[in-house]
Amino acid sequence: MTTTTTTKTPEMKHLGNLSPAHGSNVKKKRLGRGPGSGLGKTSARGGKGQTARKGGGVRAGFEGGQTPLYRRLPKRGFTNPFRVEYNVLSLSILEKFDAGTKVTPELLKEKGLLRNPAYPVKILGNGELKKKLVVAVQKVSASAKVAIEKAGGSVEAKEK
Repeated sequence: MTTTTTTKTPEMKHLGNLSPAHGSNVKKKRLGRGPGSGLGKTSARGGKGQTARKGGGVRAGFEGGQTPLYRRLPKRGFTNPFRVEYNVLSLSILEKFDAGTKVTPELLKEKGLLRNPAYPVKILGNGELKKKLVVAVQKVSASAKVAIEKAGGSVEAKEK
C-alpha cells in the first residue's frame, strides 16, 4: 500500500480572498481586565511607586539619586573637528585597470571600489603595480608614488 501526498497549490490572490501575512497582525494586550486575564490588578506594572504611575518612570542612566556612572567617570580624550577621513586603497587594487587608464575618484566610484564616495581618496603603497597608469586622486603616499612612477605611470595628487 503506497500513500501519496498532494500539495495544495496556493490560490491566486484577488480582492475577495486577501488576508494579511501570518503573524503581521498581533492583538494588543488588554491590561486591567480582571484576574482571569492574567493581566489584572497591577496591570503588569509591578507594585507601587513611581514606575507604577501613569507617565512615571526614570530617565536612562538615573540611579535613584546616587551620582550616576557617567558623572563618576573622568572625561577622556579629544575629538579633532578638522579630521579628514579618506577612502584608503592599495596599489594592488589599481592592477584591475587597463594600462594607460586615468584613475580618478569618479572612476573608482563607478567600479564600486570606494567605501564612502563622499570621502577623498588616498592610495597607499601596499602591493605591486606593473601597469602604466595616470593616478589623479586627492592623496598618494610617498611609497605609492615611487611605485607608480617606477611602473611608468604618473601621479596628479589634487587636494580636496
